[in-house]
Amino acid sequence: MRLLSPAGLLACLLILTACPANADPPVEPTPATLPDVTVSAPEPRYVAPTTRDRIGRIWAPVHIDGQGPYRLVLDTGASHSALTARVVEELKIPVEPATVLLRGTTGSMVADRVRAATLEVGELLVEDVSMPVVADAFGGADGVLGAQGLRDKRIVIEFLRDRISIARSRRQLPPAGFERLPFRFHPARGMRVDLRVGSVRTIGVIDTGAQRTVGNLALRNALLRGRERREVEESIIGITQDVQQGTLLRVPPIAAGKLTIRSAGMTFTDLHIFELWELTERPAVLIGMDVLGVLDTLIIDYRRSELHLRTRGGA
Repeated sequence: MRLLSPAGLLACLLILTACPANADPPVEPTPATLPDVTVSAPEPRYVAPTTRDRIGRIWAPVHIDGQGPYRLVLDTGASHSALTARVVEELKIPVEPATVLLRGTTGSMVADRVRAATLEVGELLVEDVSMPVVADAFGGADGVLGAQGLRDKRIVIEFLRDRISIARSRRQLPPAGFERLPFRFHPARGMRVDLRVGSVRTIGVIDTGAQRTVGNLALRNALLRGRERREVEESIIGITQDVQQGTLLRVPPIAAGKLTIRSAGMTFTDLHIFELWELTERPAVLIGMDVLGVLDTLIIDYRRSELHLRTRGGA
């Protein structure tokens, strides 16, 4: 049995539906006039690719109340942004004790929350933003950048160039050499695409906050169809510190549009979040950074509801 730490398998798939108790209505971001932000450095500071011995990461340089930038994990599966307790203490923001229902991959919990006047990165500006306070379980990041304010944005993530930019989408067509993959997005249900795992039609949930790819038991059963295969047990620990058991299996290639994803193994379990997404009856898989991080470039265009993907070296 392998025990994965909170910074391991799925620590960053959190607050997919962070539901404040007695919550105020969600605050729509005001139009922003800030210039686009591009970060580049000799060593990975904001975008780290997936390699043979390391799972990639996407961090965004975010200013909170004009301070920072802080490195927040870009999480396409999270409905709300979040900050670690260390950052909250540094910002000296008043904490509202135990007022948010935090829904994570493996369970739910009540968490403290804070309010910031502004959250800014590139052309994204969210005002009067409410954020849960979470444990430091992000591999050194300062929190999570969720979906608030991104509905009209275009995010360009260049893994091999250590660059990320967030700008207003102008409905650009995919650049030359990119494949297009449509998605359906709702903050409470994640970013969904149509896939095939082998011959099995599958709902894929794109989650840049999750390190590993996880399938539900409906997909596992459809792939096995009564056949026995060697399974390795795993324990999955989510942001709420709840633990769920899973099994690791070899799987056939995953077809996503014109792209083929070849993976030796996938963890299977009916995660708590699959229940919240109502994805326990149909084959479904959460696509994490172990897969997404092997791309050369990933573009997320929320206005076009499309992913634009370029593979490394034409592979």
